[in-house]
Amino acid sequence: MPKALITTVPFGDRNRLPLELLEAAGIEYVINPLGRKLKEAELADMVTDFDVLIAGTEPITDLVMSRGSRLKLISRVGIGLDSVDLLAAEKRGIAVSYTPDAPAPAVAELTIGLMLALLRYIHVANLQLHNGHWQRHFGRRIAEVTIGIIGTGRIGARVLRRIAAFGTPRVLVNDINPDTKLVPELKLEWVGKDEIYKHADVISLHVPLTAQTKNMIRREQLLTMKKDALLINAARGGIINERDLAEVLREGHLGGAAIDVFDHEPYSGDLAGIERCLLTAHMGSMSVDCRTRMEIEATEEAVRFLTTGKLEGTVPQSEYEVQRQGL
Repeated sequence: MPKALITTVPFGDRNRLPLELLEAAGIEYVINPLGRKLKEAELADMVTDFDVLIAGTEPITDLVMSRGSRLKLISRVGIGLDSVDLLAAEKRGIAVSYTPDAPAPAVAELTIGLMLALLRYIHVANLQLHNGHWQRHFGRRIAEVTIGIIGTGRIGARVLRRIAAFGTPRVLVNDINPDTKLVPELKLEWVGKDEIYKHADVISLHVPLTAQTKNMIRREQLLTMKKDALLINAARGGIINERDLAEVLREGHLGGAAIDVFDHEPYSGDLAGIERCLLTAHMGSMSVDCRTRMEIEATEEAVRFLTTGKLEGTVPQSEYEVQRQGL
């Protein structure tokens, strides 16, 4: 009987359909017994007897794969691939698939929520009032600021379309593949990242974590931003240097930041002690509908592969090339 290890949690909590799909196909499954993101050694110990990983963001390294002698497929619940050693999988003949479209609407909407919270000091006022301090804050509206979006793929493009509903702010955008027809009502200005750092009031990141984007924003870039600029990262931990961000915020630079993703999760670093830094627990994809769709699509891939040998969401070769370039 084929076996699947489900490493991402929660899984099947709001909708049992993914589990029912496995059961109907006669696939035995085990859900991560630790109930949290696995460490490399923990996953290496667990993976030995499984044909498929239905995976989250835990590190799926060459070491992990070397211990999975039966492993034939990594079916990623979500889009990020920085935690999967694609080249090791390629070398070992392990297929990799993902669900790139499923989480995008939820991440885009969380980004807008974080943007509104920062602009209107919602997070600060909430904390102050819980501590018995009544203070009203002057904020800014989306339509009245300059917004910078770095990365205009599945999620960045959705953020832009949602911004358009608030009016017509000045919007600076950057992407390695500019789409000049994207959201024409906003009259996007395609510029270099340095121009966004210097001129945007709100900067939101929507790029993958690669060798090229690791620590893309460090102290140098943070200090080129406006003194009251707001920074949002709902993409991947590691794109912003967290230590540099904490230092710059403590020094009084930047109006605030909203961070949903971290180098090491669960997070317990210096940013947690800074009032104007809004922190969320990697919740971008955690809407009921999007999370359910991610789980169903990843499970369908596992079932499809184990019953027919076919896949529909195979990771494209371009993603392998990104990792190859980072060597």
